[in-house]
Amino acid sequence: MKDKNQKSAISRRNFIKGFGGGIVGTAAVTSSFAKGEGKQAGPHGSMVRGPGKVKISLQVNGKNHSLEVEPRTSLLDAMRDQLGYTGTKRVCNRGECGACTVIMNGKAMLSCGIFAMDADGAKIETVEGLATGEKLHPLQEAFVKHDALQCGFCTSGFLMSSVALFAKKSFAKSR
Repeated sequence: MKDKNQKSAISRRNFIKGFGGGIVGTAAVTSSFAKGEGKQAGPHGSMVRGPGKVKISLQVNGKNHSLEVEPRTSLLDAMRDQLGYTGTKRVCNRGECGACTVIMNGKAMLSCGIFAMDADGAKIETVEGLATGEKLHPLQEAFVKHDALQCGFCTSGFLMSSVALFAKKSFAKSR
């Protein structure tokens, strides 16, 4: 047991000296990263990119694109604002409605919930890529024939989700 008069091993003076040293060290490291002098490995060995604009490449509907995005830019915003693919719609912007659905590397994905830099190098299909020239995709033809357009705003998301569903090998084998 400690005597009441016995002092703790950590005094206020030592605490403040240690805390101040930690702040100075953190500021030096942060400053070098902000200037781009340092690189930091991410959780899976990848390099952390940012905080400024990041160069990425996307293959959208078979066409290669190189662009620069801020790390906070969603795939939806990059495709609409920088690449001009406006068929993919922003409705809820929370990943709840599906209007922003694209097919990324063979899987249906909600583009409002994916950072563009996380899609770097991905193959993406949008509703604009379904038709071949003037010839509509069979699902597009079915939507028109059976008046499945509703108001039309979320139709692109329905189409892309349906295309991904019918493209699944497990679904095709069960029929």
